[in-house]
Amino acid sequence: MDSFFGARSSSSAGGSWSYESLKNFRQISPVVQNHLKLVYLTLCCALAASAFGAYLHILMNIGGFLTTIACVVCMVLLLNSPVYYQRKRFGLLMAAALFEGASVGPLIEIVLDFDPSILVTGFVGTSLAFLCFSGAAIVARRREFLYLGGLLSSGLSILFWLHFATSMFGHSVATFNVEIYFGLLLFLGYMVFDTQQIIERAHLGDLDYVKHALTLFTDFAAVLVRILVIMMRNAERAEEKKRKKRS
Repeated sequence: MDSFFGARSSSSAGGSWSYESLKNFRQISPVVQNHLKLVYLTLCCALAASAFGAYLHILMNIGGFLTTIACVVCMVLLLNSPVYYQRKRFGLLMAAALFEGASVGPLIEIVLDFDPSILVTGFVGTSLAFLCFSGAAIVARRREFLYLGGLLSSGLSILFWLHFATSMFGHSVATFNVEIYFGLLLFLGYMVFDTQQIIERAHLGDLDYVKHALTLFTDFAAVLVRILVIMMRNAERAEEKKRKKRS
């Protein structure tokens, strides 16, 4: 963060930030910068594969429990494959992303039937959030956000046990809201934490761009699903209010 604000203060006499401050990556070596390019390029490919998986569900109705299991299996195989089999691991990542898209396909199909603009707005909003939070982690001082790991892990544990309890004893509006909004906040935090953790691991020699892209892909997908659910609920409430006013 110091390097960011240092560039900010020296870039203009008036003290306002400039475009040069956003290009300040002095704390990131060229090797790590190249690694980040590979990570984000692989992430874009995974998002494209996921979109294709959702499209396949809309055409053939393939999304469901089996695609979710297939996605998990592909992720496990990827994480347990040797790093030097990068082509195989890249293929497993694309397969996992495709199955993930098919699994989210039913939600996307509902959104498209209700209002296609929600999907576009949700994806753009998620992309902007990802760029902002990931960018903040990149320009921040090294290890500055790594302390969030413990807090986020505790929050994820709370979310898991809450989901387990609601599946056993039934859902309510309050618990559903907690799962959606708290989960959204949690995975936004993971965008920052995972990005800085990837940078730190790359500095230590871990240049596994496929695994790192998988990490960011899961964060992106988790945020997108929650944003779509929130926007759908808000749109339904607005529609109900309009109907009440008309009647």
